[in-house]
Amino acid sequence: MTITAKIEDEPESGIFQRWYVLIIMMFAYTINIADRYVMSTVLEPIRLELKLTDGGVAFLTGVSLALFYVTMGIPLSWIADRYNRRNLLAISITVWSAMTTLCGLSTSYMQLLLARIGVGIGEAGGTPSCNAIVSDYFPAARRPMAMTIFALGAPIGAWIGADMAGYVANRYGWHAAFLVLGIPGILLAAVIMLTIKEPKRGRLDAVSTEETPSLMTTLAFFFKQKAAFHVIMGSGVSALWGWGLMWFTPTFIQRTYHMNVGEAGAVVGPIHLVMGISASLFTAWLLSRPSFVDPRRIVKLLGGVTAVATIPSIIAYWTHSLPLATAMLWVFIPAIYFYIGPAFALGQNLAPPKMRAMFTAIALLIANVFNLIIAPQGVGWLSDYFAGPAGADAASLRSALLVLAPTGFWAAWHYWMAARTIVEDQKTAIGYV
Repeated sequence: MTITAKIEDEPESGIFQRWYVLIIMMFAYTINIADRYVMSTVLEPIRLELKLTDGGVAFLTGVSLALFYVTMGIPLSWIADRYNRRNLLAISITVWSAMTTLCGLSTSYMQLLLARIGVGIGEAGGTPSCNAIVSDYFPAARRPMAMTIFALGAPIGAWIGADMAGYVANRYGWHAAFLVLGIPGILLAAVIMLTIKEPKRGRLDAVSTEETPSLMTTLAFFFKQKAAFHVIMGSGVSALWGWGLMWFTPTFIQRTYHMNVGEAGAVVGPIHLVMGISASLFTAWLLSRPSFVDPRRIVKLLGGVTAVATIPSIIAYWTHSLPLATAMLWVFIPAIYFYIGPAFALGQNLAPPKMRAMFTAIALLIANVFNLIIAPQGVGWLSDYFAGPAGADAASLRSALLVLAPTGFWAAWHYWMAARTIVEDQKTAIGYV
């Protein structure tokens, strides 16, 4: 089958404007990830101060955020597909940044729980709006590259949430780690309101309509798109595997190798920064090549990288050697960034313009149920179970993480399955590949 691509200049904005918007959206994603994953860095100090089990602290860090993140994602995306996405994004950033600040001001379990719920509500409106805005500044053939640049926010945010927050927490306490991350988001929200223009939906697509589909119409279209199902499930299981392991990795390092919160953050932080950015930039360059106009090549690449990276993810938690574990993390962690941009872009290209925010919300719902509910709570419960009456320790946490690590092979299978129908499904959604 011949693969063609529609590549055109955006009619209403120049190159500078589209790239400015992309960088600002990347900054929004950076703050999103940093505010979310700072909790994993300070998990052990919080657990000790509040006298919690692994299952108890897992509920506080993951489930509390996820319950409202996933439930608010659908209605907020419904709004994003109908009303001004820029305004919704600015409001969302303000809410989650203010709630992150309140996490730092919390002095009890209930206060911290309510603040984390607030973070989840705010973050639910962020990524769907960002994805939909970027998709209307870049044509379909450039979206995998653009969304990979957008996804640079993940490694930068994870580094901020691990290394920088770990340093602050070790020096000034875990409360301070939240405080230093809240204010920048409020400033970014103001920049978005003052400098970003809301683009017209679908202006760079061959198939577009003025009619806004209902939620049921969107869901019916989604389930007809076999490739969309497999891409979104692949990215969801990738989040279960990679980001699920990341939740307890700082705690695992602290317990296993007798490190403090700052030292553990210094182990994983540079990996997120250096290898996460490198993987994302390499992915952006690779997907800008003419050979990757064919979406089948993209999903096959995602499946292959994920399958190979699953092996070091198992070794990292199996070994008792810090040098070997660190080396395996340097190989494994880049893979949890490699899939983000391409998966976002493929999902956008498999959705008509007025369904894009909702498709993103569906993807985030699946990913965050896996990543924020099943992964941390499952690992926490398994750790408590393996530990028995003595209480969770390094050995019990190791066993729990080794149950989760092989799920990378499951994610790879979904990507490979998507290759079967992705060309036809993309044509159905936007009229061309």
